[in-house]
Amino acid sequence: MDERKLKVLGAVVTDYVATREPVGSKALVERHSLGVSSATIRNDMAMLEEEGYLVQPHTSAGRVPTDKGYRLFVDRLATVKPLSAPERRAISSFLSGAVDVDDMVHRTVRLLAQLTRQVAIVQYPVSSSATIRHVEIVGLSSDRLLVILIDSTARIDQYPVTLSEHSEEELSELRKILNSAVGGRKPVDADAALADLLTAPGFDRARFGPIVEAVRTMLANDPSEELVVAGMPNLMRYGASYETAIMPVLDALEEQVVLLRLLGDAVAEHPGEVSVRIGQENPYVPLHGTSLVVSEYGFDEVWASLGVVGPTSMDYPSTISAVRAVARYVGRFLAEG
Repeated sequence: MDERKLKVLGAVVTDYVATREPVGSKALVERHSLGVSSATIRNDMAMLEEEGYLVQPHTSAGRVPTDKGYRLFVDRLATVKPLSAPERRAISSFLSGAVDVDDMVHRTVRLLAQLTRQVAIVQYPVSSSATIRHVEIVGLSSDRLLVILIDSTARIDQYPVTLSEHSEEELSELRKILNSAVGGRKPVDADAALADLLTAPGFDRARFGPIVEAVRTMLANDPSEELVVAGMPNLMRYGASYETAIMPVLDALEEQVVLLRLLGDAVAEHPGEVSVRIGQENPYVPLHGTSLVVSEYGFDEVWASLGVVGPTSMDYPSTISAVRAVARYVGRFLAEG
């Protein structure tokens, strides 16, 4: 494809993303310095349509980009927009206030949805070398406790337990026993140690077994299978042109197994880079009307994925920039954590 037609395609994509209306040759002449006549642009647009990059939704209407057109735009034309200084400061300030990994994930997904005005998805980070740092038991009332599990990545799990009358001395002793059993161990080894504790001579299983089982339940949680989604209302701003696709997309976003697979596959295609899947490049049919922009984030052995889902007519340069920047800031947070 020659340089002029590439410029025409880029102009059509840019205008369609901005207006949500089919783009005509006259509009391109008025808005862009293409250096040729309206007739030449009409001819270029017709050729782009024949080659599958544009489509004319109605006779005498302007053209809109196809998935193939968006793909060429992303691969050859889109220049990633640098974030402004206020945007960079906002990201740094917003994420620096996180107190733990759980807080960081929820802050990140809200931030990404606000920056891109799309639906944001963030996977919990997981470390293949994570170990148990501490078990805490907090008395809430005369018969209610809260068992807290903290690992070496600062991930915190909590589990409520009902226990009849108990003293602080009993809880202090049990706290020591549990931390001796699991401290510094990987989850699978910690679980085995707790299983042994339940059958150990002298251990009051009938009384304290529920607390041990609470810890084992939390150890069994796999953070890599957890996702947080935010920004669903952003889909509604695309109006009638996207209305028929909204419900299938909303249903798809409820399927965490599907989302995990999509995130993992997209990251695997372009490790270390932002990956963009457009329309029917997504193997999941309900998402054929959307694009997925994904990046991995983390450091050393702690890695996960984050990204956004939105219509194929999204602002790719700004979205790619935001996803890339947030992934880098979150990775820095984890490294300094």
